[in-house]
Amino acid sequence: MKKGRKIGLGIGIFAILAIAVWFLIKFYFVFGSGVKAGEMNFFVYKGYIFKTYEGRLIQAGYTSKNSAGTIQSNEFNFSVKDEDVARQLERCAGKHVELHYKEYLGALPWRGMSKFVVDSVVSIENSTGQLPFPVTTEE
Repeated sequence: MKKGRKIGLGIGIFAILAIAVWFLIKFYFVFGSGVKAGEMNFFVYKGYIFKTYEGRLIQAGYTSKNSAGTIQSNEFNFSVKDEDVARQLERCAGKHVELHYKEYLGALPWRGMSKFVVDSVVSIENSTGQLPFPVTTEE
């Protein structure tokens, strides 16, 4: 085998291995995990080719330090790939839930549209309908 072909083959194998390692780190390495709590806004099963479970959690509002009297809420968009977890969440719209999730560096179409993948439900409670802070009206 000629020297040029050996070098080309070595570079090709190195490039393929580098791409494979990048792909594994980007899409299968768990970057972080934790628990998020809030009110379940919606939970759907959707997709054109890859049908996945997608949900949105609305976390409690708070007053911003920069803007006095401003109420903000955070949305936590997530995917679910486990059928048992999906069955638990299908009937939780409007309820307060705590969800354990894994965060990946990228989303895969067969895993869901979000890089946050919920793997278990910690708790489900009926929503009280009360705000987490007192509301005062000025007249």
